[in-house]
Amino acid sequence: MNIIEGGIDAPTRHPIDWASPSFVDPQELDIEMRRQFDICHSCRRCFNLCDSFPRLFDLIDNNEDELDGVQSQDFEFVVDGCTLCDMCFLTKCPYVPPHEFNIDFPHLMLRYRVANKLNIAMKFRDKQITEIDRNGKILSKISSIANWLSKKKNSIIRLLLEKIAGIHRKVELPKYHGTTFMVHAQSVEKPIINKKAPAYGRKAVIFATCYINFHNPSIGIAALKVLAHNGVDASVAYPECCGMPQLEQGDIARTAEKASSIAHFFRSYIETGHTIITLVPSCTLLMKQEWPLIIPDNKDVQLLSQNVADISEYVVDISNSEGLADGLRPIDGPITLHHSCHSRAQNIGVKGAEMLRNIPESKVHVIERCSGHGGSWGVKKTNFPLAAKFAKKTTTKLIANTPAFMCSECPLAGKHLLQTLEDQHNSKDHKLTKSSHPIELISEAYKL
Repeated sequence: MNIIEGGIDAPTRHPIDWASPSFVDPQELDIEMRRQFDICHSCRRCFNLCDSFPRLFDLIDNNEDELDGVQSQDFEFVVDGCTLCDMCFLTKCPYVPPHEFNIDFPHLMLRYRVANKLNIAMKFRDKQITEIDRNGKILSKISSIANWLSKKKNSIIRLLLEKIAGIHRKVELPKYHGTTFMVHAQSVEKPIINKKAPAYGRKAVIFATCYINFHNPSIGIAALKVLAHNGVDASVAYPECCGMPQLEQGDIARTAEKASSIAHFFRSYIETGHTIITLVPSCTLLMKQEWPLIIPDNKDVQLLSQNVADISEYVVDISNSEGLADGLRPIDGPITLHHSCHSRAQNIGVKGAEMLRNIPESKVHVIERCSGHGGSWGVKKTNFPLAAKFAKKTTTKLIANTPAFMCSECPLAGKHLLQTLEDQHNSKDHKLTKSSHPIELISEAYKL
């Protein structure tokens, strides 16, 4: 067999055989980790991505026998540096499938976490952080108290939270809303559908996502207004969290349960002509790419994966197909869009920027750099200093563009970048006080 030096074909991924005993067998896992690590060590093209690669290369370089001399228990330090952003797989590695080397570093890290969860119980506090729906339902009912307690200024409480939950005391935590997006959607009259819009007749369901539902309903409200103005009959649904927090921790069985349940919930909508729209790219990525690999034989999951879109992707499709409704007006100043990792990982282009360029006279700059957040990874005591370090490289580039508006399709990334601007940059160097989602700027341009 002739082995090609570097693949030229589009990356493909194999189904995740997580139910097989061999998937979590310690010896088989160790053999596969050493196989892939040896290839990564020889290549090193990913040295400037997440911290997993410098950690791996340092382990090898500091040992006389290179990888052969590295103890298997030290691999956990490498795994802990991975945020499952997928950038190494999609943008750097020349040896991903269908190449013979069959390198899939993010799924290897996931496999380690799955095995680790089975062989060593997940920390109680890490499991509690992933219970997004339970936490959101409780804390949104006492939102004013929860938000006051979680303020960085409450140093004693934040110190206790750091010791008990492992959440860094300096992290700006998301705020809870007493009126969640679902409550708003069910209690407020829907925006009037514009029957004169070119796209009139389209139907969609917005998957509220846990973050938008509990922490940032304004993004969902803006999406509903923009869709209605463009003739789309859109409703809102939130059966439960998509399972990304569980997947990050290696609880793949729980993610599979959620995938099956949510996909079945949306089947009837899809069969009646609705597109499923998500407001957070991590959720879209999970539904499009990860769920079909986790339970590949589930027909509901396969159907959903072909009928789900990010909100920016959906609006761009309207623009390219029927055309957007009239009414967009210039907004005051240039825009810098942070193109989040899970937006990039969908391999659909920079849809957020495409959408924003429909605004008359708009000047849109795009930054494709890591925000450093990585979901629940970046809030942990062990990771936040590194997350802030990654973010500063991105915010330095952001400031250089002198934008009037900063936005990201990933609201967690936007929040983290905004905190980095406040913590690590002189306020005289920029005028940014808010991070928006691109759909909010479209809503603003429509004066909705």
